[in-house]
Parts: sequence; structure tokens; C-alpha cells
Amino acid sequence: MADKALGRLSSMAGAMAVGAFTVNSCLYNVDGGKRAVMFDTLRGGILPDVRGEGTHFMIPVIQRPVILDVRTRPREIPSVTGTKDLQMVNIKLRVLWRPVIEKLPRLYRELGMDFDERVLPSIGNEVLKSVVAQYNAEELLSKRAEVSQRIKDEMMKRGEHFYLTLDDVAITHLTFGREFMKAIEAKQVASQEAERQQYVVQRAEQERQAVVTRAEGEAEAASIITGAMDRTGNAIIEVRRIDAAKEIAQKLAGSRNIVYLPGGGTGGSGSDKNNSPGLLLNMDAK
Repeated sequence: MADKALGRLSSMAGAMAVGAFTVNSCLYNVDGGKRAVMFDTLRGGILPDVRGEGTHFMIPVIQRPVILDVRTRPREIPSVTGTKDLQMVNIKLRVLWRPVIEKLPRLYRELGMDFDERVLPSIGNEVLKSVVAQYNAEELLSKRAEVSQRIKDEMMKRGEHFYLTLDDVAITHLTFGREFMKAIEAKQVASQEAERQQYVVQRAEQERQAVVTRAEGEAEAASIITGAMDRTGNAIIEVRRIDAAKEIAQKLAGSRNIVYLPGGGTGGSGSDKNNSPGLLLNMDAK
């Protein structure tokens, strides 16, 4: 009896193991951010429907799921191309891309698993060469936003033909040859020198105008003084002399060391014609 019971248990365990293996072989999981397409040997290859995230059923041996990543991923595309004025430029393009989910069966059937390696470098280099060739080297720097937008539009159009959605396209690196960089530096130096010379010329012009204005003012003042003298004779000179004497007297009044020297005459004639005026001397004690 015990042998029969053990035999039945072993048979049941074997049947359960076979059943579990069969069930496990008939199920597959699709993780988040991924989709699955089904390869069916009886129905002629890739089926047209796309399986979403979760657990799905398949027929072992006959069907085989292919898991594809549909999340947005970055891709950098380097290229060396020529500008309109025959300058070589090194440019790098950053592309954020993802496949069109509805087109995954056709995308896998035509391009395989590595469809991004097959498509993005080729269309990226082609678009870069076609767009950059329409601009001069200087325009690539001054019109970088315009160039980037044109590249983005062209890349999106080309990506649609290969069932790829490009969320963003941007230029991340842009350098020129050594000779062109030296030419740009020389041009910048010449431009700065020209601006400095222009500043010097403007300053000299302002100084010239100031000199002319000052001379005109002095000429006008001299003309006014001459006119006043013609009308009043030497009166204006006497007024200036009196003002100067007052100023000198005020300065001497504040000093204690003052000596008065009377003026000399020609004799005792008492005449004022030949008398010289007296002198006030400020004798500072040392």
C-alpha cells in the first residue's frame, strides 16, 4: 500500500511539474516602457498587433514574442561637413527619439532590433550636410537658432518615413578649423581697434569744438570790453584798478607787519605833479 501511495504522489508531482512548465511556457511578461510583437511560424511571421505592458499568452514553439523598448532615448550624431564658403565645421546633434508604437511590427520586420543604428546616423548626416551647406561659417554662429530649427524640421520629416518620432533636436557642439578660428580672432581684434580709433576721433572732435567755443567766448568778451571802452573811455580800466586795490588792501589789512613808504617829490615846491605815490609793504617776520 505504501509503495502504491508513493507511486501516486510521484505521478502527481510529475504531472504538476509538467503542468507548471507548460503554463510557464505559455506566458510572457512585457515590462513598463516596452511593447511586444509576436512572431508566428504558422501565420507567416510578424503579426500586425502590438502587445502592451503586462502578462500575455502565447503558443510555445509556434509563437515567439519580441520585446522592444518604446521609451524616449537620446542619441548623439557627429558630423564633419562644409559650409557655403567652403569652411569645414565639426558639428554634433543631440536627438531625443522614440519609435511609433503602432508601427512596431513593420519597423521590426523591415529594420530589425537595431533600427536606430540603421536610421538615425544616416538621416542625421544627410540633413546636417544639406542644411549647413546653405550657410556661411559666420552665419552658423549668428543664426544658430535658425539653423537648429531647420535641422529639427528636416529631421522630423525624415524620421516619419522610418516610423520614428523625434521629440527634440538640438546642436550641442559646433567648431571650425584652426585657420578659420584665427581669422575670426584677427577680425575681432581689427574691429576693436577700429572702434578705439573711432572713439579717439570723436574725442578729438569734441576737444576741437571746445577750443572753438572757448575762443569764440574770449573774442566776444574782448569785443564787449572794447565797446565799453569806446563808450566810456578809460573809466572801465580805472574801475578794474580800484577793484584790484581794494582786494590788495583787504589782504594787507589782515597782516600786522606792514611798512608804509611815502612817495618822493622833486623838492620843496609843494607841487603834486612829480610826487610818486606811497608804498605799503607786507613784512613777514621770520
